Amino acid sequence: MVNYMEELSVTEADNLKKTIAALFRQTCILQMKYDPVTLVPRDNLHYEICTRHRKFIEDYLSVLNCELVHDPQEHIYRLHGDGIAIEKINATVTKVILLVKLIYRDKILGEGLKATVTNLAEIREYGKNTNLINYKLTMGEWKEALYVMSKHQIIEVPGAIQNVEDETPIYIYSTINLYCGSMDITALIKEYQEDQYAEEEITEEVFEQEIQEEAEGGVEDERETVEENIY
Repeated sequence: MVNYMEELSVTEADNLKKTIAALFRQTCILQMKYDPVTLVPRDNLHYEICTRHRKFIEDYLSVLNCELVHDPQEHIYRLHGDGIAIEKINATVTKVILLVKLIYRDKILGEGLKATVTNLAEIREYGKNTNLINYKLTMGEWKEALYVMSKHQIIEVPGAIQNVEDETPIYIYSTINLYCGSMDITALIKEYQEDQYAEEEITEEVFEQEIQEEAEGGVEDERETVEENIY
């Protein structure tokens, strides 16, 4: 492997190292990437590197108990195997990813691949309509969800994530299908909706209990006042 790297030019060897690092960081490499400023599609150098040095990368990854998988239909290379670090995603981020999947599916069925662009306002509206997120997320929660999706090549945003506003265009990649399969999404949404309904019922019960306690407390206070006046 060392000999292979030494035979490459300095630039090519450096690009190969960066590509392998990108694979471990984001788990997949797309053939076409959208420019983060203009959202215009362009060829991805990392994809070209994977194609040119596929055998070397496969051998290198096998030592780390991983493998390089090529999906010709989605035009991506992705990392697979036990050597991949498992990332825990919280419930809020998971719900946002599910909503993005729903938006992607609806846009593909309705307008085609050229229309797979959304924004925070639309994601929020889908959240209300599905009852997955019917409460206001903090900017920190939005940024975390956008960061996770951007890291794993699910979305592309123009500029920095911290500058994303309600109407800022967010491009959705087809890789959303890798994380949310069509067979799984309905069951997942139902599960989270049931959890949401359960939380609402608990909140309502607590609220009713608080009102009842306040009412009982008011009656008790009134009784004590009457007794004081008598004596």
